[in-house]
Amino acid sequence: MAYDIEGKLVIAIASSALFDLREAHAIFLEKGLREYREYQRRHEDHPLRPGVAFPFVKRILRVNDRFPGQRPVEVILLSRNDPDTGLRVFKSIEHYGLDITRAAFVNGRDPFRYMDAFNASLFLSGNPEDVRAAIAQGLPAGLVFRAQSYDDNDQDEELRIAFDFDGVLADDSAEQVFQRGQLELFHQSERELRKQALGEGPLKRFFAEIARIQQMELALTEQDRNHKPRIRTAIVTARNAPAHERVITTLREWGIQVDEVFFLGGIEKRRILEVFRPHLFFDDQLSHIEGAAGVVPSVHVPFGIANAEPTSSGRGEEGNPPPPAPTQAVDSSTA
Repeated sequence: MAYDIEGKLVIAIASSALFDLREAHAIFLEKGLREYREYQRRHEDHPLRPGVAFPFVKRILRVNDRFPGQRPVEVILLSRNDPDTGLRVFKSIEHYGLDITRAAFVNGRDPFRYMDAFNASLFLSGNPEDVRAAIAQGLPAGLVFRAQSYDDNDQDEELRIAFDFDGVLADDSAEQVFQRGQLELFHQSERELRKQALGEGPLKRFFAEIARIQQMELALTEQDRNHKPRIRTAIVTARNAPAHERVITTLREWGIQVDEVFFLGGIEKRRILEVFRPHLFFDDQLSHIEGAAGVVPSVHVPFGIANAEPTSSGRGEEGNPPPPAPTQAVDSSTA
């Protein structure tokens, strides 16, 4: 009997996002692929250290414990490794007791090509080229950034996920207006369009799948008041009034409720994230990611005008400045 993957929240993850591969990647850069493969074989019985997305993956998989009959969450490993070299990754998965049983090892090819085949609504990787290529093909992907000082409390079973709004959950049509440089024109446009929902952004489907599981948890709470939901979501956006109303309009149009929403209007997002302490924070702007990555694991979604390629003049398309180079990204071309 064929396994039905269609009705599940499927997250595709590269080994570079799940585990800390910095040491192995250094071998690859210094000595080449042959030495890298030999190194991984020699160390295949040595478990890899947890990586940026490990706390997130551990907690999202625990949701299945609440719904043993449905098991609504699936995590798939998508790896650039060949199966032989990738054995260390699977042994590490077993070591930590993660319920990940399905994988694709593509031996240097683009792993994100198989996202649709696995019905994945999110691809997390430490490889910038893979993430940019996936986004360019219209696939939902994000580049993981390490938190400089993040202590994961294993006794805390709640999963917290924070999202920027424009360019992540919604499209960047409003951001394009904002990038023209006149805040009052942006506010005027948002007032006029306040009853018109924004289009879908790259992570809207993932967001909706998370919301669906939250509704399943809510149904359990209605049956048992002692039941405590395991997922909590937040939107942390630079919008403020009067641009806030369009966010609410869009969420209503999508039929999605979110636990917490912060309209910051220029206040540093890090101040909120230090309190909410998400296990992953998604944003399309590197300036926000680099501030957040000091305190929480973060994911850059290189979508839209905020990530336009610089022109020969040194400025991006539509006249916006080119994005800064990442400083804490997990770069791994072998994962």
